[in-house]
Amino acid sequence: MKIGLISDTHSYLDPAVFTYFKDCDEVWHAGDIGDKQVANQLESFKPLRAVFGNIDDKEMQLRYPEDLWFDCEGLTIWMTHIGGAPPHYNPRVKKILKEKIPDVFICGHSHILRVKKDPGYNMLYINPGAAGNHGFHSMKTIVRFEISNKIIGKLEVIELGKRGALA
Repeated sequence: MKIGLISDTHSYLDPAVFTYFKDCDEVWHAGDIGDKQVANQLESFKPLRAVFGNIDDKEMQLRYPEDLWFDCEGLTIWMTHIGGAPPHYNPRVKKILKEKIPDVFICGHSHILRVKKDPGYNMLYINPGAAGNHGFHSMKTIVRFEISNKIIGKLEVIELGKRGALA
């Protein structure tokens, strides 16, 4: 399964996303989608799994959940928008992790690209950074990877260009 992971588009979808994700089986969006046009474009492009973020309006909150738990190629995935980062997860996430630990924890919100193994929970943490033009990040980023037989491989960080730069 080839995955394209994106977050924090904030109502802007860089056209390069379609090129980089063309061979992906699914696109996962870790919140702060921004508006329904971005969601509609992604949904008509590939199967989309998404969560709402703190800037998303009621329509997006009704369309997507705050937390999305699912299985992909034998791995348990948990995606939410606001999560913190290892080992400093936010209180809501810490409470959930006491009950259930995924194999892969995906979040957005911070606009800070980070992929790391969290030995405290024995899970992979992925934040793809921010792909939109709003925020303090300087480089727009997305992540692409594959999952096969419970193994994540071919993980790539893709830079889309400077924030605010037109494609």
